Amino acid sequence: MSAGLRNTWDSWASSVPPLAYSSTLEPCHDPAAAATRLAQAALADQYMVYEAAGGVWYFAAGSAVDLTAHPTTITARAAGRTWTSPTDGRPLTVFADALSALSAARGAHDGGRHFYGWAAFELAHILHADPAATGDGPLPHALIPSAEVTLTGDRTVVRAVDEAWLRKVADLLAEPTTRQLPPDGTTPEATERIISSGTAAYGSAVSRTVEDIRAGLLEKAVVSRRVPLPAGPPVDFPAAYLAGRRANIPARSYLLDLGGYRAAGFSPETVLEVGENGRVSTQPLAGTRARGTDPAENERLRAQLLTDPREIHEHAVSVRLAWDEMAVVCRPGSVAVEEFMAVRPRGSVQHLASRVTGRLRPDAGPRDAFASLFPAITATGVPKRSALRALARHEEGPRGLYGGAVFRGSTGGALDAALVLRTLIGEGDETWLRAGAGVTAQSSPELVRWSPTAAARPASASPPRSRVARATGPLRP
Repeated sequence: MSAGLRNTWDSWASSVPPLAYSSTLEPCHDPAAAATRLAQAALADQYMVYEAAGGVWYFAAGSAVDLTAHPTTITARAAGRTWTSPTDGRPLTVFADALSALSAARGAHDGGRHFYGWAAFELAHILHADPAATGDGPLPHALIPSAEVTLTGDRTVVRAVDEAWLRKVADLLAEPTTRQLPPDGTTPEATERIISSGTAAYGSAVSRTVEDIRAGLLEKAVVSRRVPLPAGPPVDFPAAYLAGRRANIPARSYLLDLGGYRAAGFSPETVLEVGENGRVSTQPLAGTRARGTDPAENERLRAQLLTDPREIHEHAVSVRLAWDEMAVVCRPGSVAVEEFMAVRPRGSVQHLASRVTGRLRPDAGPRDAFASLFPAITATGVPKRSALRALARHEEGPRGLYGGAVFRGSTGGALDAALVLRTLIGEGDETWLRAGAGVTAQSSPELVRWSPTAAARPASASPPRSRVARATGPLRP
């Protein structure tokens, strides 16, 4: 980092107010509902709810301290001021450099300052040497919160920049839960109509991808399509999140209004998890069967999944690629497959899941691990670079959040990044789902065009509209 750029980020970091006030409260018996209530309160222009491992939930909110990197420029805001700098074609590096300046700023505490954000799928094109496909939209965005709440089974901790924030959050948490979830007015038929829209264009994209695969350009690609929700009153994202979380078993979940996006999602896997001790892990998922309410049928499908040669092969390839990507940034000999081909329930489906772990090299950090592992193989294909180029050629429009990551990190070196799948997304006046399916040389476009249905269903089953639209028909409960 040049001296001039270091001075820029030091100036920004010194303007970020510390979370100097804290309070420990009684535990919340329903952390999902408590976090959702905080989101519904509109405390600030930006917020995120993030469900991490081990039943820990976080809520972060703020208005004026954030960081956004585009392909050619990066902009930081704090204390009513704005700092802008060129990225020199390295937006992730400059983004990480700016965040690292916070660790030396006033107010650093256990593990440093925390940040919450997202990375758009298009960041992958820069990381994998195809910048022309990146577009000009924001790539990563992060919020440095004015208030942060940690909800666990034994306590609730609130940290804030001043006493006013502390009181507002504490008062909201003390209120009884009175808001009820709206009735689910979405019939299965309505859900299928939404998800099945636009299948002709999707089938064409699949056909072109199959041609590329048969020509030897790649082995597999995860081709996706955008599924717009019908026009109507605004979707109630917090209510959609809480309803969806009741019906899902995600690896991570998140609710956000951040950097121009609104989202409620239920991630089946993490892109990476980095601890402050340098331990890094990733959780590749590949191989899927349906999961319903009949235990005997679920067990039959589970056994089928564990013995399907094609599913096992694709899963093993994903694990091998995750190993290779981890080896780039980890100490020699430290990479290991800690778990292999476990079956994980994820809402209406069940997956083959593995975990690959390692120890970061002394000269590598969370940024390097993220750059090596992003985007997840689950959302791209094999080989990853070739799959990215095929997706840029054949999919309609940019993916944005879909296939990217939602993350929580600290300037102390921790980073937890969830893969964005099974997510309801909003931007401006539009709300949509996006779903994809793996395409290989043997794929039939006619069959593949329907296969995203199961993957989209966990996020689409109950997107509540505002109260004005309740009981007015499908998808408008």
